[in-house]
Amino acid sequence: MFKILRSKVFNPLIEIVYGSLADYPAPNNLTYFWNFGIYAFVCLIIQIITGIALAMHYVPHIDYAFFSVEHIMRDVNYGWLIRYIHANGASMFFVVVYIHTFRGIYYGSYIHPRESLWIVGVIILLLMIITAFMGYVLPWGQMSFWGATVITSLASAIPFFGTMIVEWLWGGFSVDNPTLNRFYSLHFFFPFVILALVLIHIFLLHNSGSNNPLGANFGSDGGMTFSPYYLLKDLNGLVLFLAFFALFLYYAPNVLAHPDNYARANSLVTPTHIVPEWYFLPWYAILRSIPDKYAGVVAMLTAILCLFAIPFIHYPRQRSMRYRLASKIFFWLFVIDCVILGFIGSKPIEYPYLYIGQICTAFYFAYFAIITPLCIWWENRHFLGVNKNQLDR
Repeated sequence: MFKILRSKVFNPLIEIVYGSLADYPAPNNLTYFWNFGIYAFVCLIIQIITGIALAMHYVPHIDYAFFSVEHIMRDVNYGWLIRYIHANGASMFFVVVYIHTFRGIYYGSYIHPRESLWIVGVIILLLMIITAFMGYVLPWGQMSFWGATVITSLASAIPFFGTMIVEWLWGGFSVDNPTLNRFYSLHFFFPFVILALVLIHIFLLHNSGSNNPLGANFGSDGGMTFSPYYLLKDLNGLVLFLAFFALFLYYAPNVLAHPDNYARANSLVTPTHIVPEWYFLPWYAILRSIPDKYAGVVAMLTAILCLFAIPFIHYPRQRSMRYRLASKIFFWLFVIDCVILGFIGSKPIEYPYLYIGQICTAFYFAYFAIITPLCIWWENRHFLGVNKNQLDR
């Protein structure tokens, strides 16, 4: 009986793992930019493990939350290390996911037959943003409290149901203990949802096959099994990434944090300038660049929805931008635009930051809706550089 059960349960699992890590066919020209998916998965596992460890000592109550974090830092054995790994791990997670996303746009990883793969990836990014925001509230410092107050109140811009949603998020008529409890529960739950979506993401990747820098069907270009070459390449890149992570962890663990968050939350003292974590800043800049509150919320949400729309509005005949000069130039301008938006999001709403933010916001939306479609239309008409039979269309 045990032998039959073992053969029916474990053998398929072994075949799945072996097929994913050893026998999976991959193009032979993948660069280190294709390693960032592995880095993101490792970051997720680190966040889940350290999050569970922190949850053992954290107290989700407005009177004790701040002091419980201090207790973790000062009294729990290696609590300072666990907390710094978790806090800086969130930043590393966003670094690799943002690079992973930009790489997908540059090399056309959203094009048929990978539309579903791309959409699941964007859903993961959206859940990451929500989860990280809730985690930012948990230390219950000044910036945590006021960030929660400002961001959750934006839901009031939703017609008819906005006020109801805000009151449900708050658990009352202001950010208080029920709010902290809700955020703590959801912050603990969402990483496991993200993990499930990551497994679906990997399944869809293996189902549709990997893209490559040339953007051509690798079956005609030549392929190889994932192990041992790419397995060792991923491990080599992972060591370098963890070394980069360790530089922040041991030498500058607070450089990405806001100093106001090391003061206990006080609802009677408003910070001079409310600033979220750095990985929210581009979206925050888009929100603030619109003078009207409701239009700003719509713009911020649309900025994320643009990523969902890419597979349905961009149809280049050649996947990779390597051979598409116009698209390549505007892509790098788009990357610079996102960096500037991140810088503007950390600045007060005043001249000249407000006007720069508005210009960058306009370019952000124009890139997806106007510039890239025009570049693709022009390039498709003049495209002669790749044999059409090589394109996986």
